[in-house]
Amino acid sequence: MERKLKVGVLGATGMVGQRFISLLENHPWYEVTTVAASPRSAGKTYEEAVGGRWKMAAPMPESVKKLTVMNVNDVEHVAASVDFVFSAVDMTNEEILAIEEAYAKAETPVVSNNKSHRWTPDVPMVIPEINPEHFAVIEHQKKRLGTKRGFIAVKPNCSIQSYTPALSAWMEYEPYEVVATTYQAISGAGKTFRDWPEMVGNVIPYIGGEEEKSEKEPLRIWGKVVDGEIVKASEPVITCQCIRVPVLDGHTAAVFVKFRKKPTKEQLIEKLVNYKGLPQELALPSAPKQFIQYLEDNDRPQVALDVDFENGMGVSIGRLREDTVYDWKFVGLSHNTVRGAAGGAVLCAELLTKQGYITAKE
Repeated sequence: MERKLKVGVLGATGMVGQRFISLLENHPWYEVTTVAASPRSAGKTYEEAVGGRWKMAAPMPESVKKLTVMNVNDVEHVAASVDFVFSAVDMTNEEILAIEEAYAKAETPVVSNNKSHRWTPDVPMVIPEINPEHFAVIEHQKKRLGTKRGFIAVKPNCSIQSYTPALSAWMEYEPYEVVATTYQAISGAGKTFRDWPEMVGNVIPYIGGEEEKSEKEPLRIWGKVVDGEIVKASEPVITCQCIRVPVLDGHTAAVFVKFRKKPTKEQLIEKLVNYKGLPQELALPSAPKQFIQYLEDNDRPQVALDVDFENGMGVSIGRLREDTVYDWKFVGLSHNTVRGAAGGAVLCAELLTKQGYITAKE
């Protein structure tokens, strides 16, 4: 690449926006040149706009501190300054649909962390190791939008990353029924314990909208491209409960699976540890070398020990054992703001760049 691509972060002052900023520091392909947020932050330096609300463990990168925050609604001005954008805006569903499409129509690719376009039929929702072929719908989307290079691509919900990769590794054994309970970190709500002291020592058995996303989004991941649209799979049928727990980062899932074909434990583990995809084959900058690790100890995976596996981009599976009602059960863990949010979007962008969908503007 002759020069680094110029990147904008929409919603740059929020927690996921901050994670984008942090992950993109010293990225070999991308440089954050534009930060955009709400009108109340516009005109301030990024450092002033964030103030004491920087939530990452690592300090704010020096390279962004003095960038002037632009108004995210000034689409033409923001789009003119970048090659593509990451979207982490905090708006209503209708506003997100409109603004992401506006950026795409301004010939600026949008790689989004938001849920709003996940069910738009010609918008790919991708975990790069699992369904990169869904990027093919981008050409149909561009025809609909009337664009030459502008489009929208999204990553799926953070919670499904803790179990969907394992089920994907086992597809040849035909999983057809799944029960999952997710134990979700507070950063998934954009919070820290300082922001949300009520969560210290607490469990809340409800996360709005999360169970439907956890049950349905994997089926879209496993769907097929038909006539320029993504048609979701019909199986495995998933039922899910989602619970907020007093953990900062890391979504854990307890999962029960029925298979039509009956694998052995050894076969299931072998499929997990050898599962890889295009990001590994292409050695993309953010790709984990080992996508899924299997942990033999009965008390693993643990958030404290395993959430940062492969810099937060890997998935940890453990406690695989036969079940008395279902065939097998296991526990999964993924980092919700890295693999599950900003990191997953960066990996999508890297694959889109490698495949020629994201390029430098002339």
